[in-house]
Order: sequence, then structure tokens, then C-alpha cells
Amino acid sequence: MTPEQYVQQKAAASGSSFYYAFLFLPKPRRAAITAFYAFCREVDDVVDEVSDPGVAQTKLAWWQAEVARAYAGEPTHPVTQALMPLVADYGIEARHLLAVIEGCQMDLQQTRYLDYPALQRYCHLVAGVVGEVAARIFGQTQTQTTEYAHTLGQAFQLTNIIRDVGEDALRGRIYLPVSELQQFDVKAHELLKRQYSERFTALMKFQAERAHRLYDEALALLPESDRRTQKPGLMMASIYRTLLREIERDNFQVLHQRVSLTPLRKLWLAWRVQALGRM
Repeated sequence: MTPEQYVQQKAAASGSSFYYAFLFLPKPRRAAITAFYAFCREVDDVVDEVSDPGVAQTKLAWWQAEVARAYAGEPTHPVTQALMPLVADYGIEARHLLAVIEGCQMDLQQTRYLDYPALQRYCHLVAGVVGEVAARIFGQTQTQTTEYAHTLGQAFQLTNIIRDVGEDALRGRIYLPVSELQQFDVKAHELLKRQYSERFTALMKFQAERAHRLYDEALALLPESDRRTQKPGLMMASIYRTLLREIERDNFQVLHQRVSLTPLRKLWLAWRVQALGRM
């Protein structure tokens, strides 16, 4: 299996909404975003799939060393071998990859966030930086597009947090800020026991409203001259925001299930943005 085949398989196997947006890109850009996304999946899987925190830390340290090797011209992993020939063309820097790893390290070191500013730092690393790199690969021409990409990445991450509240709690992680749990009088043990209440629903509505504000802010930040190049990001925004609305319609039944959209619906939403320019 070639490095290119490896990253393609890694990206496709994830079933992520991101993959559907990649399908509409020209081949060189599609190769770059697929390799970068595969890198993100590799390091994220370390946290999700390795049960021993010490082993996971060692693996992430290996990835940090691999980034250094790769930028020194000696990549050893199929993902970095696929990615490195493309980094210069799209301005992908070592700091971007290291930031993603740092975000994954936070998952090993921290399972609670005291307030929203603390959570924002995490979202910046695991989603904002990813958005920045993606915008470069998609072909941004304006500096303001970077701020759009960071804001949209934060919106995506908050949507993920809302969707995965129950699943994350079972893994011992609660991303909802402690101060906001206290504000709405929701206890951590209620999440673990999958106990729904009016208090929990009010807390989740508060989270959803914040995510919607970020989607609106991001779209307002996108320069009109970059709107065409950033269509893949707009496709992802359409998919993620539709998911958020589905969760709202379902009255935030996220403690016992993972709400998702079908692959066909994701493809339809992506195509609609590509063909009609509508979200």
C-alpha cells in the first residue's frame, strides 16, 4: 500500500463529514487535505483507542518526533510521507501539526474545563488550527479568511461536544465548562447516569446557542472574494449545522445515543453548497 492509498483509506474509513467536502476538490488539493486529515485522525485515535495514558503519551511523543523528522526530510510514517511533498505548496507548517498533537495531549492531561475561555484554548488547538490549515489548502487569498476558519473550527468542535456529551462522559471526559454545569445545576454524575432533566436541556440549549453564534460569526467573517475557494468549509458548515439542528429537534437526547446524519444526506448537503451555493 502506498502512502497515498493509506491516507485515502484512513480518511474514508472515518466516515467523517469532512470527507464529503473533500470529494469536490481538484485532485492536488484533495490529496493535501486527505493527507492532513489522516494525520489528524492518527493522533486523535491515540487518545480514543489507547486505554493506558502512559502509552498514549509515549505515542504522541513519537508523533512529535516524527513531525521533526518529516520537516527535516526524513518522514517514516505513511501519513507524513504522503503529506510532506505537499506542505510547501499550501503553507502547512510544523507548528500546525504540533498544535494538533498538543490538543490531543490536553485530552490525556485534562478531563474538565473550569470555564469557557479554558475550553476555547482546547478548541483552538484541535479545531481552530485544523480550520486554518484547511483554508490554506482550499485556496484562501485573504488574511481575514484565517479568522473565519478558526471561528468555524470552534463552531464544529462545540457541535461535536454537544453531540458526544454522553459518549465522552463514559470515557471520563466532560467538556462542558464546570462553571456552566454549576450555572444550570447539572451534576457530573447525572451525565454519567444518563439522567435527563429540564436543567440539562436548558444547559444544552445554552451550548447550542453559542455554537450557532459562532457559525454566524464565521460566515460574516468570510471575505466575499474567498467564498468560492472556501466552498468545502461551507459544505462542512452545512453538514455540521444541520446535525446541530437535528440534535435540537430531538430535544438534546445525547446522553444515551450519538445523533448522526446518513452518508447520503451528508453528500446531498455538500452537493447543494457546491452546485447551488446554498447552505
